[in-house]
Amino acid sequence: MQIKEKKSFKNILPFILIIGIIIGGLISVKMGDQTITLKQIFDLKNQEEYIKIILLDLRIPRILMGVLVGMMLASSGVVIQTVFQNPLADPYIIGIAASATFGSVIAYIFNLPDFMYGVLAFIMSLLSTFLIFKMAKKGNMINVSTLLIIGIAVSSFLSAFTSFAIYLIGEDSFKITMWMMGYLGNATWKKVFFLIPPLIFSLYYFYINRNNLDALLSGDEEAHSLGVDVTKLKTRILTVSALIVAFSVAFSGMIGFVGLIIPHIIRMITGPSNSKLIPNASLAGGFFLLICDTFGRMFLSPTEIPIGVVTSFFGAPFFLYLALKDKRRI
Repeated sequence: MQIKEKKSFKNILPFILIIGIIIGGLISVKMGDQTITLKQIFDLKNQEEYIKIILLDLRIPRILMGVLVGMMLASSGVVIQTVFQNPLADPYIIGIAASATFGSVIAYIFNLPDFMYGVLAFIMSLLSTFLIFKMAKKGNMINVSTLLIIGIAVSSFLSAFTSFAIYLIGEDSFKITMWMMGYLGNATWKKVFFLIPPLIFSLYYFYINRNNLDALLSGDEEAHSLGVDVTKLKTRILTVSALIVAFSVAFSGMIGFVGLIIPHIIRMITGPSNSKLIPNASLAGGFFLLICDTFGRMFLSPTEIPIGVVTSFFGAPFFLYLALKDKRRI
């Protein structure tokens, strides 16, 4: 009986998460300095101009960007944990995000178009991803301790350059500092549309490779015996993962731990199979970030808590829990 209930819950989990995103979005769009009723939302044509501006230019793009970024970070967390075969691997912990931040700051310094923020972030994160991957590899195995140490070292090194660049920026440095703490308040429709193509492409690519990713869970040698080109698969998966992490960081700053805690929680519900894990974790990531952003906006209103602070509040204890639970692998 319990097995049947568990299977049925797995099957309806995507619908629960989608409903949660819709309800969370409606709650979020209503809340703020200017309270907006559901009647005003669904009868927008007959509302005053300032209501339309609040909804269409500020709140709705912010909600959509929060969901998209959450989906990006969670899906990248799933595949990175699979590639490195460790639940502690995360785009932020292993240094990919710090590289993307550095690329975005360079784009800001040279006053490049919005799209170039994502491009430069992607180039920098791609370079650091393969550097970290190559340095942590010993034979055909990834040394997790080495991976974490190298990731922290790369993050610290690039953070020093980023801090120096922010210092050179001068009076606009506060905007960069706020963005680096994770900030969705600068969301626009243009940025939302920039995020959609890499998200769709990455989810499609991860999902069509779900069986190959499942094979990696048994180890590289076992995957190779099943006909999987392990090196090529890992290279491509990390490349696509770097792409979505880069665009999410470029437009929303450093929002940590989403790619760590969401895949782990969903894995406890659905099991390790990527067929269930990838779509469910992506939706859960969008829902989680939406809730965190709404909490950050409203908890100390009118003062806004950066969303990266909120996710770290939940994620840091969870990371410590995982680390203490699995001491032997660190």
